[in-house]
Amino acid sequence: MAVPFFAARDVEAAVPPAAAYDAVREAFVAYARGEWTMQPKLYVTNYPAGDFRAMPALGGGHALLKWVTSFPGNPARGLPTVSGIVVLSDAETGVPLALLDAGAVTALRTGAAAVLAAETLGRPAAETAAVVGVGVNGLAAARSFAARGRRVTVWDVDEGRARAAAAEIGGDVAPSREDALRADLLVTVTPGREVLLREGTLRPGQHVSLMGADGPGKAEIAVAELARGRVFCDDWEQASHGGELAAAVEAGALDRGDVAVLGDVLAGTAAGRSDGDEITIFDSTGLAIQDLAIAKAALARADELELARLDL
Repeated sequence: MAVPFFAARDVEAAVPPAAAYDAVREAFVAYARGEWTMQPKLYVTNYPAGDFRAMPALGGGHALLKWVTSFPGNPARGLPTVSGIVVLSDAETGVPLALLDAGAVTALRTGAAAVLAAETLGRPAAETAAVVGVGVNGLAAARSFAARGRRVTVWDVDEGRARAAAAEIGGDVAPSREDALRADLLVTVTPGREVLLREGTLRPGQHVSLMGADGPGKAEIAVAELARGRVFCDDWEQASHGGELAAAVEAGALDRGDVAVLGDVLAGTAAGRSDGDEITIFDSTGLAIQDLAIAKAALARADELELARLDL
């Protein structure tokens, strides 16, 4: 059986940021309605080097398994932080339909989810948008903002990387990290080893999508600052055990009743922002249903691309 393989460039060609945004939005709604299902991601850790993650999902006539890694020290070795493979199968027969580069799928859905949350939960009159951390996933968020017609300010510890990202998307480089953190719609995509948002940092009316702290022990925001805002997450089980919420839940600063799920807001079964002064915070841990949405969108365009085929 010959199965098409989507290398990173193929995933990006098949699913541009605007299409990724729409696909991820549909996935959030389908999951909220119980039409798509998934199990919590399984971590196989090899700290301090990194970890492996297994992520299954089922929906829309397809099943998916993503085997993906996060090894923060890899760039120093000339290797990507995130790597792995996505297997997309027919849900009725179990037959594999495609293999996809996991890093590219992850970046697309991360960028789409960050901007989807920002636009859903941010103030309608929000003017400025910024991305702090423009590695692979942060650049995807900046591209998603740009695809939505927003001019984006970026900041990164690597000034050259920030300049390259700004040039690609037609955006700006923030004079400092603090300037970037003041944006109306803020996305942070850092390794999560340093708290960026300490108590009192966020302004009334601001929104932040926290995309970097996607595993145990990571944090981009202080617990006290998290408790100041109206909190949303992608999935309660994942976020309360391995996301930004985990430390706040353990400390007793937040519980299930304090947190809404983004998919429920999109499906109309939970309230979003209540007023213009409310601080909204989105905790993203990354969901297999988002990966499934990107994989399905890529497969739909397989015939338009010259893809390698692998014999299984």
